[in-house]
Amino acid sequence: MERAKVFCFLISIILTCGDAAKILVVFPMPSRSHGNLGDGVVRHLLNAGHEVTYITPFVYKNPPPNLRSIDVSATFDIMPIDMTIKNIMDRTINIENVGSLVYMMTEMLKKTVETESVQKLLSDPKEEFDLVVAEWMFSDVPAGFAAIYNCPLIWLSSVEPHWMILQLIDQPTNPAYTVDIMSIYTPPLNFFQRVNELWTQLKVKFLNFVWLDGVQEKAYNQLLAPFIAKRGRQPPSFDEVRHNASMILSNAYVSTSVAQSLPQSHKFIGGYHIEDKETALPEDLKKIMDNAKNGVVYFSMGSNLKSKDMPEEIKRDLLKMFGTLKQTVLWKFEEKPEKLPSNVHILQWAPQPAILSHPNLAVFVTHGGLLSTTEAVHFGVPIIGIPVFADQFMNVAKSVNRGFALRVDLSYSLAAELKDAINEVTSNPRFAEKAKELSYIHHDRPVKPGVELVHWVNHVIKTRGAPHLRSPALHVTFYQKMYLDLAVVLVLLFLAGRVLLKKICAAVCSKKECSAGGRKKNN
Repeated sequence: MERAKVFCFLISIILTCGDAAKILVVFPMPSRSHGNLGDGVVRHLLNAGHEVTYITPFVYKNPPPNLRSIDVSATFDIMPIDMTIKNIMDRTINIENVGSLVYMMTEMLKKTVETESVQKLLSDPKEEFDLVVAEWMFSDVPAGFAAIYNCPLIWLSSVEPHWMILQLIDQPTNPAYTVDIMSIYTPPLNFFQRVNELWTQLKVKFLNFVWLDGVQEKAYNQLLAPFIAKRGRQPPSFDEVRHNASMILSNAYVSTSVAQSLPQSHKFIGGYHIEDKETALPEDLKKIMDNAKNGVVYFSMGSNLKSKDMPEEIKRDLLKMFGTLKQTVLWKFEEKPEKLPSNVHILQWAPQPAILSHPNLAVFVTHGGLLSTTEAVHFGVPIIGIPVFADQFMNVAKSVNRGFALRVDLSYSLAAELKDAINEVTSNPRFAEKAKELSYIHHDRPVKPGVELVHWVNHVIKTRGAPHLRSPALHVTFYQKMYLDLAVVLVLLFLAGRVLLKKICAAVCSKKECSAGGRKKNN
């Protein structure tokens, strides 16, 4: 019996190694939440037996043997140091401008490619990969990595599917019932909102056409195209490279997203970053949550925004307000105030999945990032969203529409409004019931998101880019999509018909005049 088990184990290892592929994963964004998404991709690929090279600013301390980690922590220098909650509130920094985001991501990629270890990787003619998985974040330039190795590309979208990324594999979505990633609206849209979404899409397209596409093309030609030429191949055009993706894997699912028409080469894998094995709470934190007779309020503004950077007035008011609650409060706070109410506990680091999975958690107060929202749905926890920037407004709006959340605006009256929201969510059972219902929807899938991720990665590799899934819309030009050629033909036919009709009328009239003249002569 034991020999049979050993034999089966050895056979499974051989089969795994036989299917193993060399995969390059590119996640240079110096943000812990984006790093978590990259780590999730790498974890699933490693467990599937693949050999992974990982470009990341968050280097593994003890990497497994089939992982090669390439440090690009120099990208932290690109992030704006003044991106704090106070500066965002006081509007001394603008992080909503698409042009600024594209420029920042282009500079980040430049910093990534110029890193010595990345230069060595790209310059080695013996280096080959079967697939590139790259995060799309307001830049199409990372598609050039796949062009260097002449292998398929999979985009990993860290946000919900939206028109800017979907146009890379199909066509832009209709703004009458879908919204921009930075939008504050959620479908169904009224007249004003539809007009606003149409204007946003047209404005960004115009900026891309006259400006931003040129910025990205220049970056591709300067940073990545030379490595293609070094391998003896003619570098393809930037437009060809960025529209050559085999698939988009979205960090979303219908439990948090909006049901919409999507191409076959788009797949939902939202929640893949959450580990199947639950992380145990530290003993001190477990004791606090176990003894919370009235439930626990967990407050975290995520990994990029720091509570310590809030205006002093807001921090003081929040602390005072939390002290009046009957619930136990866990506040992810990077500094410890001098005087703490007895029911308030400060966490400089929070094991978020473990906290969200605890049965005594009553409500999660969050900035509305997609990872936090997904984790709340995963564990069936109602939320109170305090959106600050980017897709957080849309995430919170969708959560409110789904019925398991309330929104509180980031303002100097935050404490009072947050208290009312906490009382409403914890006293009204409909929020918790809806959160549990969405959690069921989130988990009720044919396979787990991590398994689906690995399946489509393997599928793309084995089918050499999955060309059978690619949308024919990619090969249809704008004038053909809009039937402008048909409009021209119809106009020409109309004009030709009009001219012909005039000539017929003129001929008929001339004949009648001749006939009338002949009769007069006969008379």
